[in-house]
Amino acid sequence: MTPAHLPETSATGAVVQQARSFLFVPGDRPERFDKAVASGADVVIIDLEDAVAPEAKAQARDAVVQWLTEGGRAAVRVNAADSPEHQADVHALAGTFTIAPDSELLAVVLPKADDPDLASSVANLTGVPVIALVESALGVVRAHEIASAAGVSRLAFGHLDYAVDLGSGNGREAVLLARSTLVLASRAAGLPGPIDGVTTALDDAEALTDDLAYARDLGLTGKLLIHPKQVEPTHAAGRPSEEEVAWAQRVIEAAAAGGAVRVDGDMVDAPVVARAEGIIGRAGSAAGSARPVEDT
Repeated sequence: MTPAHLPETSATGAVVQQARSFLFVPGDRPERFDKAVASGADVVIIDLEDAVAPEAKAQARDAVVQWLTEGGRAAVRVNAADSPEHQADVHALAGTFTIAPDSELLAVVLPKADDPDLASSVANLTGVPVIALVESALGVVRAHEIASAAGVSRLAFGHLDYAVDLGSGNGREAVLLARSTLVLASRAAGLPGPIDGVTTALDDAEALTDDLAYARDLGLTGKLLIHPKQVEPTHAAGRPSEEEVAWAQRVIEAAAAGGAVRVDGDMVDAPVVARAEGIIGRAGSAAGSARPVEDT
């Protein structure tokens, strides 16, 4: 169910909330936009922030607006609030609906999100959901306020910038508290699990798979990606194994029989049944989701 605090004018909240894969593409490379969409990623994020040099930002912004108004479909990461480009980015994206009322801007990704009022303002100005990218100690401390802010559809975690802000390492132990805090804040606010940060090891499929399994075990349900070849492993990681599906079916069948029951030696109670139903649901929603991946 879509939370009531999503912008009423947006028909894209469900897309953002159900997405598993969020693929970045540089905003100054418009020739890559369509290729990124063709990668099969659930959501493409066109990046106007880190991926674009200062002298190219205005040109990139114009290219993004043109692509969106000509039928492109993506989220856009704007520059942070402390950047002189921030207001221009937000107003340009809001203007896409004036140029093309059917523009498919899916969401605004707000970097360095630590102000719930700003997140709501951006959602209100653009009329689309905000993905709040938490990248600082203050953002983590205010995670529940941000997740509960009007217009915020999802939290995301920028673990690399967060570690820089703390002056810590970016390994799992160093940022575990932050990840878990975002999971708790999302749940308390009625949002889906947060989106985990990038895996920078492009040629290490095992590292990506391990990161995905770790994040899912903590309760994060999406992943920021930096290359199309990371899309399919991300989707595969979200699919229950044949063994998990078989176990879930046994649990549901046993529960339907009524009374105190055991499956594989373990007692079946309401939380176990709920977990089994979740596995069956994930298996159904993942069916047929794979699409070819193209290199950008």
